Amino acid sequence: MRRTLSALGLAGALLAAAAVVAPTVAAQADPDRAERPRAAQRPLVIGHRGASGYRPEHTLESYRLAIRQGADFIEPDLVSTKDGVLVARHENEISGTTDVAAHPEFAARRATKTIDGVAVTGWFTEDFTLAELRTLRAKERLPQVRPTNTAFDGRFEIPTFQEVVDLARTESKARGRTIGVYPETKHPTYFASIGLALEEPLVAALRKNRLTHRNDPVFVQSFETANLRKLDKMIDVRLVQLMDATGAPYDFTAAGDRRTYADLATAAGLAWVSRYADGVGLNKNLIVPRDAAGRLLAPTSVIRDAHRLGLVVHAWTFRAENQFLPLDFRLGADPNARGDITSEYELFFGLGLDGAFADQPDTAVAARAGR
Repeated sequence: MRRTLSALGLAGALLAAAAVVAPTVAAQADPDRAERPRAAQRPLVIGHRGASGYRPEHTLESYRLAIRQGADFIEPDLVSTKDGVLVARHENEISGTTDVAAHPEFAARRATKTIDGVAVTGWFTEDFTLAELRTLRAKERLPQVRPTNTAFDGRFEIPTFQEVVDLARTESKARGRTIGVYPETKHPTYFASIGLALEEPLVAALRKNRLTHRNDPVFVQSFETANLRKLDKMIDVRLVQLMDATGAPYDFTAAGDRRTYADLATAAGLAWVSRYADGVGLNKNLIVPRDAAGRLLAPTSVIRDAHRLGLVVHAWTFRAENQFLPLDFRLGADPNARGDITSEYELFFGLGLDGAFADQPDTAVAARAGR
């Protein structure tokens, strides 16, 4: 069920060390490859957890602000409630993003669980019904980095995936442009192990909302591979394999597969990914590495290699604060002050990036317009 996606036909270069030629799409082993159109003429702006640089993440107000700022897609991370409802939270452990710790009626639900091989202590969405989660309110996850966001603590509920889809549809009609949804399935191996698999309710929701075709405004992403391969057999939407700069997909670890994300980012690894996915969502360091001091090094060939296979390349995460930027683009010594995020966008867009996950979507929209 492999599908049609594109690669951005831009040439770019960096540090005089690497020239990136306009990518070609090879119609090789995959018969669908010849169907894949040429790249869109501008990179997508994806509101990372909404406009999380300005509002508490994964709230309807955060998504709404991202749309107002010009984002093409809004990105909800999906976890499950006890009663099998998909809700938007960065993690299933919610003490850092909600006021659950201030609710004495839920004190006894604090627990320690092993999530993807790591012991985690707190409160977990799978131990709450949706009705119970509705009594909680969101708070800023990074209060020291983004103190102004704390002004919104306690004001917003945890949204369901359906509410995110409804928001995108309503805003699309109001603004006369299509706004897509870009859900991520969080910890799919773990949720399957406790009888709350994410794939079936996600597919049911997409079908209910008539988001079932490769041309519909939806991408589904995951850091694991098995659930994407499962989804590839269930529904014909675009799938994106996420890759970190270190580590390995947890489904590989659980199955004894020794491959890492670094292996998947090679030309051979990308060819394997292209059997089931339409694109890759890469940690920026897989595209332009940094040295130990945080300075930029020469870019890798990963964008070119992915484009040759017909895969789009989206990168994460673009954040305006100095501490998240390479040393080359920091302004001043305050780690929480804004740096030269525009130069970072210009670098990556020049290398042929097809989409950027942005905490401050307005900065990405402005940089794209400036091209």
